[in-house]
Amino acid sequence: MSQVTMSQVTMSQVIRVSCRSERDTERLAEDLATILVPGDLLALHGDLGVGKSTLARAIIRALADQPDLDVPSPTFTLVQDYDLERCPISHFDLYRLSHPDELEEIGFFDAILHTAVLVEWPSRADDDLPVNRLDVTLEVTGRETRDLVFSGDARWQERLERTLGIRAFLERTGKPDATRKAIQSDASTRAYERISTRDAPSILLMNAPAKQNEPILRDGLPYSRIACLAQDVRPFLAIGEALKVAGFSAPEIYAAAPDDGLLLIEDLGAEGVVHNQEPMEERYQVAIEVLAAMHNSPWPAVVQSRYGFDHTVPVYGLEAMMIEVELLLDWYVPYTRGTRLSGEAETAFRQLWRTLLDENPCTDPVWCLRDFHSPNLIWLPDRAGIERMGLIDFQDAVCGPAAYDVASLTRDARLMIPDALDNALVAQYCRLRMEADPSFDKDVFIRSHALMSAQRNTKILGIFARLHMRDGKPGYMQHLPHIRDYLRRSFTHPVLASILGWFQDHLSDDEVMW
Repeated sequence: MSQVTMSQVTMSQVIRVSCRSERDTERLAEDLATILVPGDLLALHGDLGVGKSTLARAIIRALADQPDLDVPSPTFTLVQDYDLERCPISHFDLYRLSHPDELEEIGFFDAILHTAVLVEWPSRADDDLPVNRLDVTLEVTGRETRDLVFSGDARWQERLERTLGIRAFLERTGKPDATRKAIQSDASTRAYERISTRDAPSILLMNAPAKQNEPILRDGLPYSRIACLAQDVRPFLAIGEALKVAGFSAPEIYAAAPDDGLLLIEDLGAEGVVHNQEPMEERYQVAIEVLAAMHNSPWPAVVQSRYGFDHTVPVYGLEAMMIEVELLLDWYVPYTRGTRLSGEAETAFRQLWRTLLDENPCTDPVWCLRDFHSPNLIWLPDRAGIERMGLIDFQDAVCGPAAYDVASLTRDARLMIPDALDNALVAQYCRLRMEADPSFDKDVFIRSHALMSAQRNTKILGIFARLHMRDGKPGYMQHLPHIRDYLRRSFTHPVLASILGWFQDHLSDDEVMW
């Protein structure tokens, strides 16, 4: 039976949730904890004894992933701070506040800038609470039952409906009492949770709503469509099924609601291919074996899914590659110098790239998974051969150059791959391809590898700058030095002489670190 009876009254952005027990309240707290981020404020309203502290305590324990964490009431201290890894949180009880002016003294305004904030007795703050808060009113409806009434702006309503919808999905799939734990997010817009139930291995929930309301960029299309990015979870389902049938270690799918963008998938674990920020050579060798095996196999242009749809694998063509390299102009250059380049310089950049890609078309089209690098590779030591490498990111798969995924791996965006290992992996790949197909042209591949590495790392400079400037994720800037180094390696190939000249003419030493 459901832990909550959700009578979601969505009038004037109000949602009402009925909880029949304290355990129901704890599960609702988990649902709230999965969506909290620094800058959020939950104002908890209700009479003495209605359960405000119970709810606040459950939210903090869920965020900490410590069900027995000691969470003292801040009645006398006024505030308790928790420096939690996923989301730091501050718990205020303003009952003893004598005047709103004291908010500054207890660090309230600093907290709402840097942490998620829970406030009991928010009325004592007078009109000093931010307007973009979520108000939560607890009402007693019986000896054991409580109604929680949520009111907030449209952004809060969307987030609440999404997390409550995930709980409803878990109920429909036979997991009404599951424990939810949000997993630290990455550059992707997808979100993941680890779902645990009693006496069963953990599984993962993928939360990936369909893209919508994106700004139009050109030709009536948003960036994601031009760049051939997945619009919903259907490509993940289709590509994953095909990979598993072919003997690759993609996750099992246990339940799917494609229209809602929700999947329950196999948890392949967290053992990766990197140790102490150093690539583990043996595991990278297995990864290159995976790519060679994948590229030596035929793949369909259209995948028929057991979920009742056909997925056409997009062609990774000129316009997709162009819109990606232009991210350097749109984001990286404004990040480094505070302004765009001249129109003449930008036009020259586009013309040089278009000519280069036109003159070196894809001659060895394969399925490209596109982000075949360390964050998306899971080591599975209990399996054998290429099945030891778990694959978790392939929803943006396209039909394109074989060298693209090899460049993604050998010039990993998240760490420095030494020159010697880079060269050894490329040589290993070429050997494996030639063993299966003597007509494989190593020289053509090496040229394509340099070109795809330059294209990809030019794009990534723009993506990491965009993550910092637009999305408030500065952590990716630490990777810029080795992205620049990968560009330097790529530019040693003569096919890239024209682009090298442009970089030298228009970007400073500080911007590219020649």
